[in-house]
Amino acid sequence: MTDVLKLASELTQHNVSCALCTIVRTSGSVPRHPGAKMLVSAEGVILGGTVGGGALESRVCELAKQVLASGKPTLVQYQLADPKSGDPGVCGGEVELFIEPLLVTPTVLIIGAGHVGRALTHLAKWSGFRVLLADDRPGLCTPEECPGADEYLGGPTAQTLDQIKLTPQTYVAMVTRGYPIDVEILPMLLRSPVAYIGVIGSQRRWLTAAKALRERGVDDVDLARIHAPIGIEINAETPEEIAVSIMAEIIRIHRI
Repeated sequence: MTDVLKLASELTQHNVSCALCTIVRTSGSVPRHPGAKMLVSAEGVILGGTVGGGALESRVCELAKQVLASGKPTLVQYQLADPKSGDPGVCGGEVELFIEPLLVTPTVLIIGAGHVGRALTHLAKWSGFRVLLADDRPGLCTPEECPGADEYLGGPTAQTLDQIKLTPQTYVAMVTRGYPIDVEILPMLLRSPVAYIGVIGSQRRWLTAAKALRERGVDDVDLARIHAPIGIEINAETPEEIAVSIMAEIIRIHRI
């Protein structure tokens, strides 16, 4: 058990999510007993420990993947009596497991280190998120110009995205200086499992970008994933106010 918990701690410290599966109750004949633990990756691979092997573990791994995707813990009960009826075993007992998602700190990826990007970097970090700042102008994407980010990614943004692990715990705020940048990057983001994609600009700018994206083969289902104009409508004007509206939208989606 100690090794499993140690591994779980190491993984989360290295920004890797996993699911901790613990037997909390048993009755009758079962292969493992309360307190037995197993650690499962987001891909459903057992990283350590065991809760009984065989078909039982296979089902638990599949459920662990779903728990990690939803971010919501679950309690599940299995009968181990009759495989012909769908039970994952023949021991004759019953086992109840608690599957807990151990999620990394959610990340806000800010693309654009202009006025709004600087304000958003500060606010996202203050709100408890891990912050990545990317801009194709390396001179702007520095701790001196924009303090507060955990990582600075200066250079061509398309190349930068290839180096970042985008996950369901990633929230992308595109506060770029023009829609051609958005049109170049959005198809890459839409192929990823990120939780949120927001694009700054007026409604007219977004309609122009959306038209260009359709011409590139992006369909309306994918376009519907994009929040544009970005943020919650609060009649924001200053960069700081716009940052508040963006973080409000990200937090609302994060907490659903």
